[in-house]
Amino acid sequence: MDSERTGTACSAPGTEDLAFDVFARACPSRGTLEHVTGKWGSLTLGALYESTLRFNELRRRIDGVSEKMLSQTLHALERDGLVHRAAQPTNPPRVDYRLTPLGSEIATRLLALINLVEERMPEVMEAQAVYDGTRTDSGGTAAGRGGRGGR
Repeated sequence: MDSERTGTACSAPGTEDLAFDVFARACPSRGTLEHVTGKWGSLTLGALYESTLRFNELRRRIDGVSEKMLSQTLHALERDGLVHRAAQPTNPPRVDYRLTPLGSEIATRLLALINLVEERMPEVMEAQAVYDGTRTDSGGTAAGRGGRGGR
């Protein structure tokens, strides 16, 4: 297929052999990567990996997400083919969300990263403490963070 005609492929200079290149500004893979790796997208995929959930169950599982953000996230993930929305014709209506096979594959890899981050948090927190300790001036304020030192 001609990628210029369909508008579905992209490549950065020097990478013409790749059909999609997330490093190219106009590549559609960049938007999908953003949906998957954004805070709410990754948490939604992780929560749905465990089981099929209704909207409010999902909202309770993802502490801190607003109804609006969860709705936007689910729409984006559904559009990308990662989440399936099943509306049941009941009264009141029942809507279930589950991962598609592609969503499940992506969630598996994402959960490996999440588990690694959780396992290594003591090291991360130690590095943060060291970093913060070296960035504090004698007055106890963080230097180099846009504050006005030496007033």
